[in-house]
Amino acid sequence: MTDKTTFPTVPCAGNTETGKTMERSGTPSPDCPGSFPTVFERFPLVGLSTEVENETPTQKNETIPTGYMRSTVTFYLCYLLCLALGLACVVCVCVWNSRWRGGFAWDGSGLQFNWHPVLMVTGLVVLYGYGAVVYRVPLTWGQNKLPWKLLHAALMLGSLIMSILGLCAVFDVHNANNTPNLYSLHSWIGITAVTLFALQWGVGFAGFLLPCSPVLLRKLLKPVHVWLGGSILLLTTAACISGINEKLFFVLKGNVTYSRLPPEGVLGNSLGALVVAFGLVVLKILSNIQWQRPDSRPGEIAYTPLQDEND
Repeated sequence: MTDKTTFPTVPCAGNTETGKTMERSGTPSPDCPGSFPTVFERFPLVGLSTEVENETPTQKNETIPTGYMRSTVTFYLCYLLCLALGLACVVCVCVWNSRWRGGFAWDGSGLQFNWHPVLMVTGLVVLYGYGAVVYRVPLTWGQNKLPWKLLHAALMLGSLIMSILGLCAVFDVHNANNTPNLYSLHSWIGITAVTLFALQWGVGFAGFLLPCSPVLLRKLLKPVHVWLGGSILLLTTAACISGINEKLFFVLKGNVTYSRLPPEGVLGNSLGALVVAFGLVVLKILSNIQWQRPDSRPGEIAYTPLQDEND
């Protein structure tokens, strides 16, 4: 028994009768080459690949934005600068308090106070900034958003815990030495930033991570969450700058005054400049709409329950 396979024919301008006769016998017609299935007809993916390769330069430019590659390279340069500046901030604050301030302890003495700047700079500025830009990495686009959302929440929680420990350190030292709490502008800005941060994390967890969160609540929270996140970063940067300057005025007096700019003063000023630079780079990454995750751009936001998120 002979297996005769019938393939769709393609009309041609040649001899129609000859084409039909050759089709019945399973032989391609010389007058109508399209009457026999080619490899591209039987394997559409191969044909698609050939079509893409045969596209004109104009068609390719319409498919891939011309500025996409440049924008991606610029992002990664800014992202690497953000990572480097954050690491430099942590190194500077640790060196300052270990070499010039005597080290660390948790006994109510001045050595316990040294934990305050280290925890605040590391947690409330650097770790906070890293957590804020995690959605902007292009490698995360097109993937399930849930793991990155959990990473964002974990980094922010770690930042919040470190900032609370930093507050405990300074409050313990003040109480042990009968020093008033929350009397300076630095302390007002700092406590405001931490309070807003705690509220931000709690509301964000309830609104964006709990499956029972209603869609309307997510829509209302999204712009507030984004705006407040950037505002908290500005407040923490201002708190760190004012705190560094206040500390230098307290410790650099007597024979070694701040006005003479001793090595400790240079390091403290450098730390403040690094904190400012880090904050500016993070804000640059957050404010560039081309570097936002596509599903987070205006008009493209999809608010779905946690268990249904696949983007």
